[in-house]
Amino acid sequence: MNLRINGDDMNSRKWLILGILVVLLLAASVYMVSASSKTVAITVDTNGSDVTVKGTLTPIPIVPVPEAMIDEMKNKAMEGVQDDTSTVESIKADMVAIAQKYNYTAQVKLTSPFGENQLPMPATVKGTSMVPTLQDGQDIIVLKTTDFKVGDLVVARHPDYGLIVKRIAQIKGDQVYLKSDNRQIEIVGTETRIVNGVEEVITIEKTPLDTWLSRPDIVGVVY
Repeated sequence: MNLRINGDDMNSRKWLILGILVVLLLAASVYMVSASSKTVAITVDTNGSDVTVKGTLTPIPIVPVPEAMIDEMKNKAMEGVQDDTSTVESIKADMVAIAQKYNYTAQVKLTSPFGENQLPMPATVKGTSMVPTLQDGQDIIVLKTTDFKVGDLVVARHPDYGLIVKRIAQIKGDQVYLKSDNRQIEIVGTETRIVNGVEEVITIEKTPLDTWLSRPDIVGVVY
């Protein structure tokens, strides 16, 4: 007994098979894109006063990065920029940790006007010890670096006074001698004392702070 297959049925089967192949290809494509979209390139850019964070899915940026993640990264990066103990590495680690919360793997780059992986920090001068070079209340930008030399203006951590801004006068091994530009002695008041049974008025003077600190105490150079 001979069977004949209708031509229309053959065409229908071809189109059905072709449709199945297309669906499979699309599914595979969606899977590959979905897998690749879990990697995000993050760029943190800062001038020391402001921070911008941009994220791009790699290698195919077909969908936007979650705004909530970018906002969280921006806030955290701003905290890092303002923290005198932060580093390029610590800020990058913060961005990676935030990305992981959103199930992303982050590749982070930090840029600034000083170049890639150069981290500036904002600071405000308090006091007159660096007059006339720096004025009380003046805003400055500090580039965090271990590359400094005699004559540089630097911000450093002092055990008693916190962050101070001074000029490097000497470097001896691991020790750095810092001096104030303002060499004037300031009269801050008087007090009465009994010296050898005699009442005397003593003038209280404020002398410029000059100090030795270690290299790790230097936060960076003032620009």
